[in-house]
Amino acid sequence: MAGPLAGIKILEVTAVVLGPFACQMLADMGAEVIKVEPPHGDSNRALGASRNPGMSALYLTCNRNKRSIVLDLKQKSGREALLKLASEVDVMIHNNRPQVMTKLGIDYDTIKELNPNIIYCGAYGYGKEGPYGTRGALDDSIQAVSGIAMLNEMVMGEPRYLPTVLADKTTAMAVVNAVTAALFSRERTGEGQEIEVPMFETMVYFTMAEHLWGNAFEPPIGSAGYTRLMSHHRKPYKTKNGYIAILPYMNNHWKIFCEKTGNEELIEDPRFKTLSDRVKNIDDTYIETGRIMAQRDTEEWFEVFADTPVPVNAVNTLDGLLDDPHLKAVDFWQEVDHPTEGKIRMTSFPINFSKTPADVRRLQPRLGEHSEEVLTEAGLSTDEIAAMFESGATKTT
Repeated sequence: MAGPLAGIKILEVTAVVLGPFACQMLADMGAEVIKVEPPHGDSNRALGASRNPGMSALYLTCNRNKRSIVLDLKQKSGREALLKLASEVDVMIHNNRPQVMTKLGIDYDTIKELNPNIIYCGAYGYGKEGPYGTRGALDDSIQAVSGIAMLNEMVMGEPRYLPTVLADKTTAMAVVNAVTAALFSRERTGEGQEIEVPMFETMVYFTMAEHLWGNAFEPPIGSAGYTRLMSHHRKPYKTKNGYIAILPYMNNHWKIFCEKTGNEELIEDPRFKTLSDRVKNIDDTYIETGRIMAQRDTEEWFEVFADTPVPVNAVNTLDGLLDDPHLKAVDFWQEVDHPTEGKIRMTSFPINFSKTPADVRRLQPRLGEHSEEVLTEAGLSTDEIAAMFESGATKTT
């Protein structure tokens, strides 16, 4: 059974993580994705472990289910080929600053003249109407400006970036939401549209969902920052032989936790009696929980809370995730034989559709692997394609 986006054709003009990750999700759900790359390729082709040049780990994790075509958009024939492709797709996604797209002559106003019903999505640092609208952006700069780096300062004493490209991947998911919503709207109205998904605004929206806190009121009632999350005691608990993640959060969780651990007196302790009390006294809550967890082995605690609703789990390492029993049981990890890269490991698409499941139809393409194929499908003649190869406007591996 085809995925839910089967029949949708997407032109991807993106690089790094944000755009490729978003387009991979759309491709996993059945969309046909044509990845347009410059002659030197997506920069992520060179990042991480690799067996062959241009096919590194970071590229492999964000670019399955796509075809790759090389176009030098600074050359007339490369730009004209892109316009030809854009005239025939449902969606075009890019992650360049809008000023760059205008300079290249592939901005929304140009594309919609050729394809009025297109969904044209730009994902970049800042909304183009604001004073930051011309700035470049990468994940670190967005973590900084959106307040995420300073969350660590509030807890750890210095601003730090989270060790994951949070802004890229979160914005990528917003791109998927926006594109699918626009496609749904087009089904009902017949109209395409331009979408802007700015990283800064997306990440402030994301971060302040819980951290607006006292500033949800005007004048503010207290400061920003969800109290429970700002405690430096919020971390996995040390047990006698390792670590454990446990959060007796709701009132029934706390009651069960106290009873199961033999600390019934804490149920009526005024510091911990209700969820609101525990959040107000969050340092004490975490300290007491940590004191209790240190008294037994991790495995013993799993047995104690096995049949309860109290959230409890292991503290996995990144390598440990490869052997996680749940992930194994749901076939999350896939091992496949890539035609040039040998055996590789991939994640499965995490969302389960009962009628239209996502799947992997194409493995990660080499740079320009499908250049000739895609250009031929777009209607270019053999001579035109040969001239593009000759000029360097396109290439293949």
